[in-house]
Amino acid sequence: MTDVTTIEQVAASVAAAHDLTLYDVERRGGVVVVLLDRPGGIDIDTIATASRDLSRRLEADELLPASVTLEVSSPGLERRLRTEAHFAGAVGRRVTLRRTDQPETDGDSRLVGTLTAAGDGTVEVTDDAGVVHELPFDSVERARTVFEWGGSPPPKSRNPRRTARTNSEARP
Repeated sequence: MTDVTTIEQVAASVAAAHDLTLYDVERRGGVVVVLLDRPGGIDIDTIATASRDLSRRLEADELLPASVTLEVSSPGLERRLRTEAHFAGAVGRRVTLRRTDQPETDGDSRLVGTLTAAGDGTVEVTDDAGVVHELPFDSVERARTVFEWGGSPPPKSRNPRRTARTNSEARP
């Protein structure tokens, strides 16, 4: 099979033709995952159209054997951060990451907070206590953005049957 770099080049060209950006390309076993995005979000119809065009191009250039599945999607609300460019694009957002430079015996290897800077081989996260953690990019094992729901939680159910059942269960 063709390497991921060649598929990235074709996917970037198809994305640009649809006014999209290529977020990531990854090989997962027999699946090639292509993530496309657009400022303000991307809709399913645009993904479907770009997916058909990309599939045609890869087949025409014989870059994807029939045994490999092509999956085209958006990065989603909670995006996996794999590259320095991903981190740079997520500055100001809430993230969770796992560190490789923090042994389990010294404390939690997981860090949650706001990504305040990224670049020059480092990532800076300010945790909820206001502590700034500057990490070498290479010490981040896994990271993703965290979507925070706005507003208040939904109200409790006012279903009379549920209330009656709960009250009857409480009786001896």
